[in-house]
Formats: sequence, structure tokens, C-alpha cells
Amino acid sequence: MPSTTDPQARETVTIHDQTLERGPGGELHQTAGADTPALTTSHGMPVADDQSSLKIGPRGPTLLEDVHLRDKIFHFDHERIPERVVHARGMGAHGFFEAYESLADITMADPFQEAGRRTEAFVRFSTVAGNKGSSDLARDVRGFAVKLYTRAGNWDLIGNNIPVFFIQDAIKFPDLIHAAKQEPDRGFPQAQTAHDNFWDFISLTPESLHMIMWIMSDRAIPRSFRFMEGFGVHTFRLVNADGKSTFVKFHWKPKLGMQSVVWNEALKISGADPDFHRRDLWDAIQSGDFPEWELGMQLFDESFAEAFDFDVLDATKIIPEEVVPVRRVGRLVLDRVVDNFFAETEQVAFCTQNIVPGIDFTNDPLLQGRNFSYLDTQLKRLGSPNFTEIPVNRPRCPMHNFQQDGHMRMAVNKGRANYQPNSWGEGPRETPKAGFSSLPVAETEPTRLRIRPESFADHYSQARQFFISQTPEEQIHMASALTFELSKVERADIRVRMVAHLLNVHEDLAERVAKGLGLKSIPDPAPAAKPTRMDLQASPALSIILNGPGSFKGRKLGVLLADGADAALFNALTRAAGAEGAMVEVVAPEIGGATLDDGTLVPAKQKTDGGPSVLYDAVAVLVGADMVKSLARDPSVLDFIGDAFAHRKFLAYAPAADGLLAAAGVDKAKRDDGIVALSAAADADDFIATCRKLRFWPREQSIKPV
Repeated sequence: MPSTTDPQARETVTIHDQTLERGPGGELHQTAGADTPALTTSHGMPVADDQSSLKIGPRGPTLLEDVHLRDKIFHFDHERIPERVVHARGMGAHGFFEAYESLADITMADPFQEAGRRTEAFVRFSTVAGNKGSSDLARDVRGFAVKLYTRAGNWDLIGNNIPVFFIQDAIKFPDLIHAAKQEPDRGFPQAQTAHDNFWDFISLTPESLHMIMWIMSDRAIPRSFRFMEGFGVHTFRLVNADGKSTFVKFHWKPKLGMQSVVWNEALKISGADPDFHRRDLWDAIQSGDFPEWELGMQLFDESFAEAFDFDVLDATKIIPEEVVPVRRVGRLVLDRVVDNFFAETEQVAFCTQNIVPGIDFTNDPLLQGRNFSYLDTQLKRLGSPNFTEIPVNRPRCPMHNFQQDGHMRMAVNKGRANYQPNSWGEGPRETPKAGFSSLPVAETEPTRLRIRPESFADHYSQARQFFISQTPEEQIHMASALTFELSKVERADIRVRMVAHLLNVHEDLAERVAKGLGLKSIPDPAPAAKPTRMDLQASPALSIILNGPGSFKGRKLGVLLADGADAALFNALTRAAGAEGAMVEVVAPEIGGATLDDGTLVPAKQKTDGGPSVLYDAVAVLVGADMVKSLARDPSVLDFIGDAFAHRKFLAYAPAADGLLAAAGVDKAKRDDGIVALSAAADADDFIATCRKLRFWPREQSIKPV
């Protein structure tokens, strides 16, 4: 024990691999050494003891003069900043954008001036409605915000994984978000729209019906950020050096293809790993499997905009890719995780108004309102107009202006002149040729009106087009999602109103939902400002299933492994998955792992009751015959197999596991072509090739939609 003559004396103790000092109260101290820096206060004063506050005697009152305690607690008390009102839960990463070709003929924007030009990037993915502590797998829109640090300033392309939005005019945004978030009297539910307020608002806002089709589809429950598309949502302008303008819609296309989960799977992932998307992105980058997207552009001119069936300024409408093909002009690569989540992911500030010469706005009223709103948002959240000096927000090109002072000013302006023009020969000057100039566009309507244009009035035609563009399986999922959401609505009149709107989208969809809700009669269709067009053709580009990756690359195979498993089969599966570019994760009854039949001990990543099959894209069951009886009594093992079957996943099994599958409810009569017996090591390659389809969708018809 420490010496009783020195009340602060310490003794050295060793706990496994750590050598520490122990004080008289049993507290442990780590001290600075040759390889570790000295702990200091925020003012730089070295700290002698970080485990105890300053007192009068060992059991006396704490003293106010304890400057270290005050400094530490003061900073802790102020660690939290207001979370974002929307997009509160997010995950960010660093990377770069690389242009495939020069686009100087259509834009003078810096990233597109030459093939191979790389521009530093920061990307933040997010959910929209949930609070910061909500689950990743909520049914929700996903934010897809990209900050490009160009040589002409920062360009923020702030979009979503869905190309349309709920509303046409920004004045409705507060109402939309108020309706979607927790109901104000009770503070719940959060991170979900399955409640009265949201659907009451939607039932009275028919412009939202197209967006409703998207969020009730599998697009709203993506398997990974890496497997989802991104969209700029609005129509923007590209402007070249001659002042010629081209309309553009921006797309991000994932190189690993699109993939979502099914609803029951999303619910179980939320319980098993609320950080599923965050962890997936982190693990992929850390393992060197860098996520990539291609930037696509839909380019069109004024004549097309005037002739197109819908108004290109309406954010609730798309231009189908079959009408205007997407031109892929570059790639976005995320190759570095953040060093500090708060400093970067939380403090990054995106503003739609942040554009560079060569990019310009259109009169989209939702975009115009966002341009006004985002700056206010960042000032409120980050507390100072100097948020642009935070490293993650700071442009990488030189910055020169006469802005000064304010909270937390970091830049030190030198010289006498803090205004322009001045005759001191100090400070920056204008650059008329290289600087940003708004495109001169003549406005034909001189009258000020608070009104929506008639060209925005078709609320149902593209909603119908989206629905008929889905596969039968995807249509089932949409009907099930609508039924689930509306079943949580307490007021029957709101449910009936929504079915009335759905009748304007697609009669079959409305009838499925009405049946699922138990409506005794079908209501009349809601009065439509414009009748639904039946001539719009299906757009295959809108389906996830029709645009699968054709590869198992970047996916994860979960192997349920138990003692006595066939080593040749396990090794063959591991090799085949690795050759495909997929990861293998072992789930075993004990975290220590399982011993194969050749005596090899294979460590486990997950224990069976902590690694359910919902965490994996496909599964395999490799167990020794002696383990089947005990495993068949383990509910988590039976759920692993049963859920994989219910979620339409491909499932491989060794012959010894035959009885285990039967115990999980997957008997021989139910074993379709998605259930693969591994009779020999050579079967592993065939199984991984089969997994390229990601799901065995024919099973959809044999199980209850979930």
C-alpha cells in the first residue's frame, strides 16, 4: 500500500498488459512518458492528477480554486451543440471526385475542366426525420450531401437518395417536418412516419403522393449507404465560359449497384445493430474496400424543358432516364474515415447556396427557399458566422475578403484597410472574368403573386409511373408498407382519405391497401387538380431489383459455424467469397470460435445470440453432426436460419446441418433453388455465383409479405 506518511503517495501495479500507479483510494493513474504527452488544461497548464478533485482533506469539501476541475467540467457542460432539426443522424467520410472528361464546352465549373482532375470531397449520409440517437434502419429518406473543395471555392451538392421531394414550395417545409417528427403533445414516435400527424398532412397535400410512392418502396430502407443512389433533386444550370446555359439534374450511381432490405429485416437490424449503416461504411473504408459512385448528369436545353410533359422546376417530378439518358462524367471515391466524429461529421455545414462559377440556380421554389434557409441553420447550430473557418468547412483554395470579428474568429486580418474600395493598396479586389456571375435570365412575368403555377398541378401521374415501374415483388412491398404505416393511424377518416388518393395512383394498389386496413367499402377517388395520365410508360431505371449489381462484391456472407464443421467446405467458401470481393464473418455458439474437423480453431466475429442473419447478405450453415441436437435447442440459431429463409436470402448448408434446417422450419419441402446443399468444396464457387442475385425473389409468393 502507499506510504501513510505521504497522503498522495502511489504504488505501481500491473493489470495484464497495463502498468499503472495506484493512489490511496484505490484509484488508478496513467502517467506521461517518453511516448505519451503530458495532460494539460485547455490553457496549457500541465495536470498532476486527473483522478481526484482538490479537497480540504481526503473527505472534505471540494475547493472552488480547483482550476483543473472547473476547466474540465466547464468544457464538458458545453460539449453539445443543437442537433440538426432534420438530418440529425449522419455519418461522414473523406474522399475525392475525379472527372472522366473535360466538360468545358458546357460548364466552367472547376471540377470538370480536364479529364483526371481530382477534387477533395467530404460526404455526409443521414436519415431525415429521426433524432441523433435514432436507428439507422428507420424507413426514411437518406440524405446524400457532398462538399467538393474546388479551386474556385466550395460546391455543396445537397441531395437525397430519392430524386423527388414531398413539397413543391419551401414555405411548406416547416409544416412537413413538424408533421413527420414526434407529435408535440407526447414527444413520440420518433424516426418514423407511422402516426396520425404525418398521414393527416399527406392526405391534405396531394403534391406529396409521388414522394410517398418512393418512401413506401424499398428505397427508404437501403442495405447500405454504399448501395444507394443519390440525387440533386432540383434542376440546376451549367454555364460555360461563353455564358451559354444548359439545364442539369445530378445523379450519383453506386458502382456496387443498388440493394435494400425487407421491412421485417429492417426492424430486426434496428434491434441487433442500430448503427448498422454507420458501421458498414466505417468497416468498408477501413478494410480498403472504398465505396464509389459515378456522377451522372441529365442534360437538356430550354426547348426540351418547354416541351416536356411536366415542369422541370417542380421538385416533385423526375425526368425518366429513358427520356433523357444519364451521362456519367466522373467518380466519387470515399477513402478515409473521419479522425473525429464531432469535429467533422457533426460540424460540417452544407449550404445549397454554395456553388462555384459554372453552376447556377433555377427558379425552383423549393431550391430558392433552401438557399435562404441553410445559412440560418448553420448559424443557429454552430453559433457563429465564422463556421466557415472550422477545418471541415474551410475552402482549400485561398480565401480573401474584408469580413471580420464575430464569435470564435480564427483568421487574423492584417493591415489598415478593412473596406473596399480603398487607396491603401491593401486587401483583395474583384475579378470580373473569373468571378461568379449569375446567369442573366429574363423573367417574363412581372406581376408579384403568391401562387403555384398550373404546370405543377399534376400530382398523381408520375406516382403511378413509379408504381408500375416496380417488379411484382416491389409492388407487394409498397402495398405492405402503406398498410403498415396507415394501420398505426388512429383516425379512420385519415386512412380513408389516403386510400382515396391511392385510387388516383393505381386501383390495384388502393384495393390492396384498403383490404389490408379492413375497409368495408372503397371510397371515391380524391378530386384531382389534373387527371392521372395513363399513357406514361414504365421506367425500368426506377426499380432496384431490375438494376441489381450482378455481383456479390462488397457484400457479407455470414457463416454459422460450430465444432466439427467440414474444414474443406469452410475454406472453399472463404476462398470463393474472397475471390468475389465479399467478406466472410463467422457466427458461432461461443465468441472464442469453433474447431473444424481438421482441428483448426476459427475465431468468431459474432456469438449466435448477437449475430443474427439480418446482418448478412447471404448465409451458410456449417456444423458438425454432433452439434445439431444442442443447436436445435438454441432459439437464436433457429432464428438465424428461419429469418434468412423468410427474408428471401440465399442459404447454403453442409449435409450435417440438414436436421438443423428442418428444426428451423425449413424442411425439404420448402427448400427452393435459393437453398443450396454444399456436398463438396467445389460447390462453394457455384453458391457464391448464385448469391450475385442477392435475394431469391421467387420465394416471395410462398411466404407472407413482411
